[in-house]
Amino acid sequence: MRMKKFINDPNKLVGELLEGFTLAFPDKVKLNGTNTIVRTSPKPKGMVRLVTLGGSGHEPGLSGFVGKGMLDSSVAGEIFAAPGAVKCIEAFRDACAGGESTLLIVLNHAGDVLASNIAMQAAEREGLKVKMVLTQEDISGSDPTDRRGLVGCVAVYKVAGAAAEKGASLDACFDVAQRMADNMRTLAVAVRTATHPATGQPIFDLGDDEMEIGMGQHGEAGTGRMQLKTADETAEIMLEELLADLGVREGEELLVILNGAGATTLMELYLVFRRIAQVLEAKKIRLARSSIGEFITTQEQAGFQMMIARLDKELIELWDAPADAPFFAKL
Repeated sequence: MRMKKFINDPNKLVGELLEGFTLAFPDKVKLNGTNTIVRTSPKPKGMVRLVTLGGSGHEPGLSGFVGKGMLDSSVAGEIFAAPGAVKCIEAFRDACAGGESTLLIVLNHAGDVLASNIAMQAAEREGLKVKMVLTQEDISGSDPTDRRGLVGCVAVYKVAGAAAEKGASLDACFDVAQRMADNMRTLAVAVRTATHPATGQPIFDLGDDEMEIGMGQHGEAGTGRMQLKTADETAEIMLEELLADLGVREGEELLVILNGAGATTLMELYLVFRRIAQVLEAKKIRLARSSIGEFITTQEQAGFQMMIARLDKELIELWDAPADAPFFAKL
């Protein structure tokens, strides 16, 4: 089937996308060179900067979380592709230009990690103060030591960004980010594929009556293809796997994020969330905080990501702290 999208030249897609994004939020973000989004109003000197990187085509992620109380810059790659290491080291130099330090937050995908590792080596040679946190909370991976990063990065951006905004040191921001990363788990489900916006090709195939639990951000194969379930059934299957993997106990406090994949309605997400809340209440697990919406999408893919995270007092305070990014605000 012919792709139906409102685009111009596929070769200019990312540049035009980022230009339109910055024009839409000029009070919050701007372009710094090519393909790097930064805050319009930088933090005061001396504060830790937060940098991330990743492919385009997942809007609003990741650049939608650049802003007060969250990221300072986002290095955007081409569609579904990591940016080069050169762009990453340029972002480090800009972030550290006044002698500041930088926390790099990276989703665990091969291209992103490769670019980050090269940039980190260059930063060390240049004497730049940079630390890196890797988010890898997708429980569907067969190797628990090498899991993919999904929507959990948003929670890490939020708590580490809040710590940085309060003037915390690089080590303190790293510790908070790592604690959130260690205490979160995500599982995704898909019911319909997306098309690559530059090529028009479908990313994967699913039958009309099928769904797949464990689907990756880019359509990577999951671990549970099955007949399509109801909202309640799907919520129960996914939540039970997440709670077991994280080892959540009665009385603990959780953050729950439901991330629509791009073509899943808020109606469906709220139905799923309703059942999550019911199950947690029955298990005497406190639903301390939640966020439902589209944070990291894959074009018109239908499905969602369910993320849970164990919270403590400090993480709750940092989650509740003010933030003002284009697609995440707390006043």
